Amino acid sequence: MKPPKRLEPLIEDGLIDDVIRQLMSGKEATVYVVRCGEETRCAKVYKEANKRSFRQSVDYTEGRKVKNSREARAMGKGSKYGRKAQEEAWQSAEVDALYRLAGAGVRVPKPYNFYEGVLLMELVTDVHGNAAPRLNDVDFTPEDARAHHQTLIKEVVRMLCAGVVHGDLSEFNILLGSEGPVIIDLPQAVDAAGNNHASSMLERDVGNLSAFFGRFAPELLTTQYGKEIWALYAHGDLNLEVELTGRFRESTKPVDLRSVMRVIDDTRAEEAARQRRIAEGAEK
Repeated sequence: MKPPKRLEPLIEDGLIDDVIRQLMSGKEATVYVVRCGEETRCAKVYKEANKRSFRQSVDYTEGRKVKNSREARAMGKGSKYGRKAQEEAWQSAEVDALYRLAGAGVRVPKPYNFYEGVLLMELVTDVHGNAAPRLNDVDFTPEDARAHHQTLIKEVVRMLCAGVVHGDLSEFNILLGSEGPVIIDLPQAVDAAGNNHASSMLERDVGNLSAFFGRFAPELLTTQYGKEIWALYAHGDLNLEVELTGRFRESTKPVDLRSVMRVIDDTRAEEAARQRRIAEGAEK
């Protein structure tokens, strides 16, 4: 096929030899099957912000680092430069997450290069060597549904141990590769420790998995892996060897309001003292 304009720089620089076909077009990008030497890979071409239907919610971007204070100010003002910087940061988030998760052994496509707004990565294939289908295009037996659900729960744990929450995980962004499920589409991935919405996002991700596989194995609908996983993470007890039960009991212990108020009062007193020291130093 005729190479899309966005892929021409990669062809000119020898990163791509040929564009075979368009694989899919989604809310944030168009993906092409390309030939790189003897290998077949895929090229994810991000759509411009005004042509995408996916909006960059502040829930996702909270806690993300930017290159410098100038970019941060520009993003806050919404200037042309700020929008461009925000778009680049959004794309880079997926690249960073892919490299981070691939290094941690998570089932994600292997990234090869990010160049001119195009992400070159592994083409995930099925047992016949064809492009792997998304989970929502496949029917499962109860046994297969349980097995794939357990595999993905372990991948969620592996991701969280690497400090990442997918943030938009569902049957629409998981491929069924020749060796099992592969997680894709990570531009909205969040840092588990730096985002206040990480716990609710993780619970939603896990809930989506239970809801999908619960169509084939109904007992999965009553599991509470999301709450269980986050509780272990919050207490520093989450690891790759942890035995999950899918059950979670909410704490019924009453909150000690007096202790909470003492902590708040002590914090306020410490801050007031710090401000006094700063003021006294300025007067000298």
